[in-house]
Amino acid sequence: MTAVELGLPVVRGNPDTTERPDSPLLVDRFGRTATDLRVSLTDRCNLRCTYCMPAEGLDWLPKPDLLDDAELGRLIRIAVTRLGVTDVRFTGGEPLLRPGLDDVIAATAALTPRPRVSMTTNGLTLAKRAAGLVAAGLDRVNVSLDTLDPKRFLRLTRRDRLADVFAGLEAAREAGLSPVKVNTVLMRGVNEDEAVPLLRHCLEHGYQLRFIEQMPLDPQHGWDRADMVTAEEILAALRAEFSLTPEPGDRGGAPAERWLVDGGPAVVGVIASVTRPFCAACDRTRLTADGQVRNCLFSQSETDLRALLRGGASDEEIADRWRGNAWVKAAGHGINSAGFSQPDRPMSAIGG
Repeated sequence: MTAVELGLPVVRGNPDTTERPDSPLLVDRFGRTATDLRVSLTDRCNLRCTYCMPAEGLDWLPKPDLLDDAELGRLIRIAVTRLGVTDVRFTGGEPLLRPGLDDVIAATAALTPRPRVSMTTNGLTLAKRAAGLVAAGLDRVNVSLDTLDPKRFLRLTRRDRLADVFAGLEAAREAGLSPVKVNTVLMRGVNEDEAVPLLRHCLEHGYQLRFIEQMPLDPQHGWDRADMVTAEEILAALRAEFSLTPEPGDRGGAPAERWLVDGGPAVVGVIASVTRPFCAACDRTRLTADGQVRNCLFSQSETDLRALLRGGASDEEIADRWRGNAWVKAAGHGINSAGFSQPDRPMSAIGG
């Protein structure tokens, strides 16, 4: 979508030369400010979801290319103390595979001002980690769950681990990671019939469900719009069983449209990245496990902060390069444009 279609101002001139205001924050040419940092801790995963990677996995990033804990901590500190980041979400790959994760979370939670600290995980090992993560400073968790059926889970993920995900969700709730959010991607001919059962399950267990439209981020570049279950289809399926009313208030930069279920207080969210883009309110910046900063999930370019770190750059030099990356952010992701092309990196390497 164009800037006009998104309700953003039209910007004239070359984005690299358009005058940037004198602001320490991660502002862009369209008046948005990035305050939400998504940090990928690893590109590795212990599932092999069919829509995310092949059965044999991918060519993982070489270990020397990955940020070590000190480098990672320094970049997060710069983001929070110099660039105005207020929310830090750890992602992957699977973030629970990162050695020293508790220490990384603790260092982030110890920053002043303290950011909100969250994590997106597949939940496989969450049952034995949840209490320790809370003690380290984790505030909230999102767990990916696309089916309630063990056989279907095996087909989707190529791993027989659904019981571990259920245990992880329960442990997260008991540890106080509230609200525990469940992320679900529905795919035509695969699990589109589970919208209602998944919502019932989450309502019964006190989890907050969010459906996410499938996006073109697979390494095979095989995404097909026809296979994507749209937000309208999801809502229609839910309305056949539940009363849904829009949650009052401004959602701000939150990606999910939220609906009160049967009058509330329970809610369900729908993230319609493809059919209802929310780019105009986007407040995110992304850091990959190998130290590249991205201003959009679908960006075709990155800014190398790892080279600056290892080259002796000062905190302010790094912050200024990060600001430059934010400034040239596009108006939108362009999925619905004729010339759209997927980013070279798959979702597992960019971070969710």
